[in-house]
Amino acid sequence: MATPVAGKGPFARTIVTANAQRGCFITLEGIDGAGKSTHAAWLVDALRARGRSVVATREPGGTTIGEALRELLLRQPMAHDSEALLMFAARREHLLQVIEPALARGDTVLCDRFTDATWAYQGGGHGVSKTLIADLERHVHAGCNPDLTLLFDVPAAVSRQRLDRMRAEGRALDKFEQEAANFFDRVRDAYLKRAAAEPSRFRVIDARRPLAEVRADLAHIVSGL
Repeated sequence: MATPVAGKGPFARTIVTANAQRGCFITLEGIDGAGKSTHAAWLVDALRARGRSVVATREPGGTTIGEALRELLLRQPMAHDSEALLMFAARREHLLQVIEPALARGDTVLCDRFTDATWAYQGGGHGVSKTLIADLERHVHAGCNPDLTLLFDVPAAVSRQRLDRMRAEGRALDKFEQEAANFFDRVRDAYLKRAAAEPSRFRVIDARRPLAEVRADLAHIVSGL
């Protein structure tokens, strides 16, 4: 059963009481080209094979508003703090419409990127104020954070090679994927610092390895849930 949090305003939210079976919130993170999206569908199948009801979603996106903002965020130049603000606007709708209702039902939510990506890309990569990101995080989802984050880790040089291969195969890269190598160095460093600060939540996966080896790690993690 769910009960409303005391208080008013746009940031009032519902929390799940102790007698309800809250779902598991899993996020996938990593720099572009790390391969997390390659493994997302496999993870959905692996979780469902273990009897879990899975909601697969992504950020920015996941809702009609979120997908519209995604197109702007990935394609249109803008101030870096504007990026952060729009990311959290999309995230707020995503939480209200998709993530929190699914967790309240007891579903497993598998989300391709969440707030760690904002800390890494806008904070680490573009230097957006940590205070601003922390304030937005606290307002938008103070009571709803990932239970498990799978961080697919590769060096920036490997990311660049993979992205160049995608471009050669005819895929149009978004504005983040076109950033220079030193940008991805900063993003990766921010991710690894967050993982070191929260070792109980993060699982860092060496995504340079062959697909079968990465999947074996993922299978072990899924079996331990």
